[in-house]
Amino acid sequence: MPGTLEVCANSYASALAAQLGGAKRVELCDNLAEGGTTPSYGQIKLAKQQLNIAIWPIIRPRGGDFLYTETEFNLMKEDILIFKSLNCEGIVIGILKEDGSIDLSRCRELIELAKPMQVAFHRAFDMCNDMEKALEDLIEMGIVRVLSSGGAASAFSGMDQLARLVKQANGRITIMPGAGIHAANIQELYARTGATEFHASAKVWVKSKMAYLNTTAKMGSIEDEYQYELTAEEKVRELVTQLENLNP
Repeated sequence: MPGTLEVCANSYASALAAQLGGAKRVELCDNLAEGGTTPSYGQIKLAKQQLNIAIWPIIRPRGGDFLYTETEFNLMKEDILIFKSLNCEGIVIGILKEDGSIDLSRCRELIELAKPMQVAFHRAFDMCNDMEKALEDLIEMGIVRVLSSGGAASAFSGMDQLARLVKQANGRITIMPGAGIHAANIQELYARTGATEFHASAKVWVKSKMAYLNTTAKMGSIEDEYQYELTAEEKVRELVTQLENLNP
């Protein structure tokens, strides 16, 4: 198959749906509304026990920017040790400095700590002050894959930049388009960027089965708290089918 699908899974249930739909790998995270944060120990442990799909947890202690305190950095290191003990195939990181460049020192420390797990870089890359320089930094550090929308709101709108990054990478690192990818645009993204791996959440809203609804109290910032997001097996299968139908 000329294209590989990674699913951004927000739970064990989503990771299972990704596997059943034919995805090759999941970036397992929590809190998709904040762009993804570190998943729980329990989610990863259950996924590794029950699933065959490759599990790559995101190492991100909070939403917001990618400039972390020393305490947050120490939390990231502890999470890496936990996920290494669970035999995860890899982890996904991203740390920036105040000026928008990649924090090379901290990233190298996490890469070394993660061994023998491989390390990918998430969309902190899209917030860099110089994407071309950042890409060379990632290659030099041994990062195997970088998730990017080309610095745009979606991968589709960032296609031209993604194509330039794929050309610059020249096989030294995988450029994986992500953000707003679905079955109707993945083939065009493949054709116009030259990318061979793609990242999508393939999610749907699942309505609560609660019979009693208190519509006055609020637990958080989500407008309708009687629903939640979940990866849909059928949406994953649609994406995989689109990739299978590509001309190699």
